[in-house]
Amino acid sequence: MEGEELKPVRWVGSSQRDLRSFPQTVRSAVGHAVYAAQKGETDPAAKPLKGFGGRSVMEIVADHRGDTWRTVYTVRFRDAVYVLHAFQKKSKSGIATPKKELELIRQRLAEAERDYRERHN
Repeated sequence: MEGEELKPVRWVGSSQRDLRSFPQTVRSAVGHAVYAAQKGETDPAAKPLKGFGGRSVMEIVADHRGDTWRTVYTVRFRDAVYVLHAFQKKSKSGIATPKKELELIRQRLAEAERDYRERHN
């Protein structure tokens, strides 16, 4: 769409620095999915993260050379996309997101909510 407004991306914690350490193909996949979120769309690579109530917290899973990389973002806020966490999944057993990663995502989601409120007061 011509002149389409993109939502700004806000990075929480070390998520941007962490993402920068990922392989180029993974960064490209994540960038594509986040760009779709900025336009109000959902990239096919993004799926709702279980345990966060619906489609407001999304996870991008990218595989590269036998490793799995994950980036979590939220579209819970009307006019911004917050990237909450980016990490390499180390565990070889199961597809579940490790508990310590989920705790960090919850913490950063609360941080994003505080940031959003402060910006809109």
